[in-house]
Amino acid sequence: MLSSVLRRKPAEELLAHSDLAPTMGRAALLFFSVGAIVGSGIFVILGVAIPKAGPAVLLSFLLAAFAALLSALSYAELASTIPASGSSYSYTYATLGEIVAWAVGWMLMLEYGVSVAAVAVGWGEYLNTFLSSFGVSIPTAITQPPGEGGLINIPALIVIAACAILLIRGASESARVNITMVLLKIAILIFFSVVAFTSFDGSNLTPFLPLGLLGVTAAAGQVFFSYIGFDAASTAGEEAKNPRKDLPFAIIGSLAIVTALYLLVTIAALGARPWQEDAGSGAEAILATIANASVGGTWAGNLIALGAIVSIFSVVLVTLYGQTRILFAMARDGLLPKVFTRINPRTKTPNVNTAIVAVAIAIPASVVSLGQLAEATSIGTLGAFAVVNVGVIVLRRQRPDLPRGFTTPLFPLLPIAAIVLIVVIVAGLDPITWLVFASWMAVGLAVYFGYSRSHSVLARK
Repeated sequence: MLSSVLRRKPAEELLAHSDLAPTMGRAALLFFSVGAIVGSGIFVILGVAIPKAGPAVLLSFLLAAFAALLSALSYAELASTIPASGSSYSYTYATLGEIVAWAVGWMLMLEYGVSVAAVAVGWGEYLNTFLSSFGVSIPTAITQPPGEGGLINIPALIVIAACAILLIRGASESARVNITMVLLKIAILIFFSVVAFTSFDGSNLTPFLPLGLLGVTAAAGQVFFSYIGFDAASTAGEEAKNPRKDLPFAIIGSLAIVTALYLLVTIAALGARPWQEDAGSGAEAILATIANASVGGTWAGNLIALGAIVSIFSVVLVTLYGQTRILFAMARDGLLPKVFTRINPRTKTPNVNTAIVAVAIAIPASVVSLGQLAEATSIGTLGAFAVVNVGVIVLRRQRPDLPRGFTTPLFPLLPIAAIVLIVVIVAGLDPITWLVFASWMAVGLAVYFGYSRSHSVLARK
């Protein structure tokens, strides 16, 4: 029993020929990760983080970026060594064994599935806010789920269906649309910064550390989740033209771009008005509020709302893509039904897989208020991060002979430091989040022992 659940898939098998088409270049991969990171978070997170740290929230963003970078370095090494579609699931299968890989894949299903549903719900809310500025209002009956005054969330269905259609058409087409949307949302955030700097007052940055270092660390834990998504490029390992060089570039480069963008937006927001005004009601619309105050009208805030709409669409597209590729890898290994591996001969995409995932996500997104369940994605993400950091240490010891396009510096100190930081962050999560996560993992173990273990490709060798 123990040997069967800990069986490992050789890295050479993970590197075998794929039916997926290698169509994605360096720019497409970079923008995939940037698109996954820059979602609705930056549009709302400042209103939550600034009251915790004051102007020193700048340090919070740097601390959170460093924490994310530690795990990104491990992802970059493994992605350049084992460029497989399954991302951390595939890396774990090669290093820590089947049952751990299954657990990581199951965590990723929670992370990707619930996060897509959650941001799709948010897309409808931002869309309604944007349209209301033009005197147009979508009825509550078709924008809210039962229990919140509505019947079904139609906008959530629309955004998921639109992204699924794009993905079915082909990875390269999806990548081009994503690049356009990422450039647009970056332009809107730069626009906000330019507008806010017209009202910049350096005295708003003093005192710089009004709430002490504890405030900085508390805000860092909050903004850390604005950096999640840098691993998106790793799910495209088999569709990358030059994975050994381009995947590390995309993973680390996306973090660098996003960190610079976040710091620019934060400095502009802090200088535009006293930080004490950023607490309380309306904090979730802080960028729109500051932009409107700077120009003396509402048109700037409308542009910011448009940026949030584009950002969320991009996140749904990239995250849905990642979910389908991870399921593809798991099904190819026999841990899920083979229907998830069917490839359209013309587009070279897992079209049936994409349709199934879209329907499975659209149902809760359209009729369920996700609430606390969305927070469970935090543990799923951080759990996968922790395993990847362990995996990079194990693979370096087990297979030093494998060619690596990138190696983690200061090994093994940085992966160990990443694991410690992850433990600190998850320890502060809500108890109900732990309960949801434990329940999800219990279901996953039942599926593994009831189906996956006996259907595994390795079990038949």
